[in-house]
Amino acid sequence: MPPSEVSRRSFLNASAMTLATAASALTHPAEAAAQMAGVKRADLPDLTIKEVKVYVINRTPTRPAAAAAPAAPPRGPATEQIAAIVTNSGIEGNYSLDARYFHPNWSNLGWLEYAKRTLPGKSVLDLPKLTSQWEPDLRRQGQLSYASAIDNCCWDILGKAVNLPVYRILGAYRDRVMAYGSSQHHKAGEDFVTEAKRCKEAGFKAYKIHPPGGTAPNADNYKLDMEICTAVRQAVGDDFTLMLDPVGVYDRYQALEVGRHLDKLGYLAFEDPLPTTDIEGLVELCAKVDVPVHIGEFLFSIYNYPEYIRRGAVDAVRFVVDNIGGITAGMKVGHLAECFGMPCVPHNWGNMFDHSVHFQCELAMPNAPWFEKTLPAAGTPDLQGAADLPYVKDTYRVQPDGTIHASTKPGLGCEIDHNILDKMLARVDT
Repeated sequence: MPPSEVSRRSFLNASAMTLATAASALTHPAEAAAQMAGVKRADLPDLTIKEVKVYVINRTPTRPAAAAAPAAPPRGPATEQIAAIVTNSGIEGNYSLDARYFHPNWSNLGWLEYAKRTLPGKSVLDLPKLTSQWEPDLRRQGQLSYASAIDNCCWDILGKAVNLPVYRILGAYRDRVMAYGSSQHHKAGEDFVTEAKRCKEAGFKAYKIHPPGGTAPNADNYKLDMEICTAVRQAVGDDFTLMLDPVGVYDRYQALEVGRHLDKLGYLAFEDPLPTTDIEGLVELCAKVDVPVHIGEFLFSIYNYPEYIRRGAVDAVRFVVDNIGGITAGMKVGHLAECFGMPCVPHNWGNMFDHSVHFQCELAMPNAPWFEKTLPAAGTPDLQGAADLPYVKDTYRVQPDGTIHASTKPGLGCEIDHNILDKMLARVDT
């Protein structure tokens, strides 16, 4: 059944065994890893954390930025950085450390000092204790930004320890996910039309519009966005799935006008039409439009989600692992959505590491119908290479069946090419 035709009822009928397996992996990851590898926990290598370090790369970060977004003061590392956690057995887990997202506590400045202070001597086998949010301060104000890189590195280590991809430890539900192309905030409306047609020709099954305004002050124009949505629909036909993400810039009137327009055009998703804090407005919008409203990119704790689901302020749940504490937290959000018969559509935007951590979750969740594939700036010849990193051997590409196929490599499936990375290093902080 195509993702656009999957109903909430079908999600409620997902395998209870799959949910139980994934839940067990989150509470007892070491046992789950050993069981999936066919060994005893005692036979696992020594996964005591020996050291942490950061690779500081001497080049401009590859993460795409919104074309119309204004310059903002740095809230994290000014250079591209890769976190590394190393065990006594020599297994290294990696994840990117970037300055990004609209998180009130977001900054990876100080990540190394925090990790050095809290991790050495502890075991990756006790992963839930390392990044748990079950503390009063974290429940009140959201997860520490440091937790995501720690959690993701540890899952990378667990996978490498048993020679399995992370999603296999979590409890594999599938080995591929349908892909949609996710645009930049292009300045010209015709750029969206051209790109959507290119996506369709390249095998994508869907396309998401990030309209021109982006998050720049007073740059959004909901009437222009409606015109672009119409032009793209006319260009790709009625048989191609389309989505819109204005990044929370509309007021209630504008969101309702755009939502009703998307209903007429047959769009599949209306992501962040209002500021996430406007729960009342989201409740009203969900009740008045048919296009599913996607919310969650700007939630910063797993404990924020129940209120939106309970009040009917969301139709499909999203999350950013960096905002809520890594793969472990992302899977909890996915389980919550599944229990309410709702799709979970993680925010894959970014580089290869970002794509991979969310993909591991999607492969283990029966209610995750889409893989978000970051698209480049308008006019870039390589439509599919925006997330690539020169020092990571792996890439994700849309296959002829319209899906992204799972990697068989262990851990996150982001194998670092040290022959390239070493030449790009400014230094290694320890």
